[in-house]
Amino acid sequence: MSQVLHAPLHDADPQAATQALATIRERVLAATASGTPLDIQGGNTKRWYGQTPDGDPLDMQTYRGIISYDPAELVITARAGTPLAEIEAALAERGQILPFEPPHFGSGATLGGCIASGLAGPRRPHVGAARDFVLGAVVMNGQGQELHFGGQVMKNVAGYDVSRVLAGSLGTLGVLLELSIKVLPCPVAETTLRFELPQAQAIDRLNRWGGQPLPLMGSVWHNGALSVRLGGAAAAIDAARTTMGGEHVDTIEAHTFWQTLREQTHPFFAPAPVTGNGEPLWRLSVPPTTPPLVHGDEHLIEWAGAQRWWITPRSAAEVRAIAAAMGGHATLFRHGDKSAGVFTPQPAALHAIGKRLQQAFDPSRIFNRHRLYR
Repeated sequence: MSQVLHAPLHDADPQAATQALATIRERVLAATASGTPLDIQGGNTKRWYGQTPDGDPLDMQTYRGIISYDPAELVITARAGTPLAEIEAALAERGQILPFEPPHFGSGATLGGCIASGLAGPRRPHVGAARDFVLGAVVMNGQGQELHFGGQVMKNVAGYDVSRVLAGSLGTLGVLLELSIKVLPCPVAETTLRFELPQAQAIDRLNRWGGQPLPLMGSVWHNGALSVRLGGAAAAIDAARTTMGGEHVDTIEAHTFWQTLREQTHPFFAPAPVTGNGEPLWRLSVPPTTPPLVHGDEHLIEWAGAQRWWITPRSAAEVRAIAAAMGGHATLFRHGDKSAGVFTPQPAALHAIGKRLQQAFDPSRIFNRHRLYR
């Protein structure tokens, strides 16, 4: 690539951002003074995730733009309202990616919503979660103050790593303003293999492969078929194909397939669409060696066996009891009765830490009130 292509990018419109930030601070201070809750919004593509939001909308889309991006340092810093597609396009021009493959669930997805939700795609078990790539963050607290955490390098943390705690907090700690994210180069090569296997055999094979030096970058089992994505050096992929066997999937077909899993447009998710009504869709996090779940409902397995998607009319209590018996927990991902709680209740000690953090950031409880727990 040319030298120009590798040159760092810098903030193109700081004046507009300054004006947007002033408006955000004004809204936060007014909400704190009146005790009025704020519903922090980006592109609203994940509004259905978590408990039903309430409060006056605080639109973050005006606070946008890539602040800096140095491909040589593998770090991009951008404002929370920056469209996720804009981030990914800038990275693609330099042959780099967001390694955790965040789902968009719509064209309006923003960087802030990506980190606030903490969701990740098929690469998650092999490269890490969204929180693992958050190097630094700027957050506005309930007093309108800008708090800076972390930085733009990996070894910059003393004490609590608050910048990563923000990932998955659904905006309950404060208003995400800026984020510094570690990025990685695109894999040199990728290929997808497919195997016809029943669920139990697929789980066993995934666990055996997990203990071998194979360049795994994604796996999914559904309806008798196990698909595995390999990524990295061509020689490593060729060696893995010899070891694993399986049927090679056409490159274009494979790309489309993994995109449907990332964005949940795969046929499995059709009974629980992104919008509208559907059967409750549960996400179970369990040990990867967990045997198949109960029969009679629709299942899809990801993350080398550690993530089980389950479409079932069973009660929240029954689903959570099954997950707990397997050493895991369950999240009501879409639809269903949220009065039972979307997320599994935290242990008392962890809950107490969360409450203290919230008290420090937002003592008036104005940010995304009840979005995690009611």
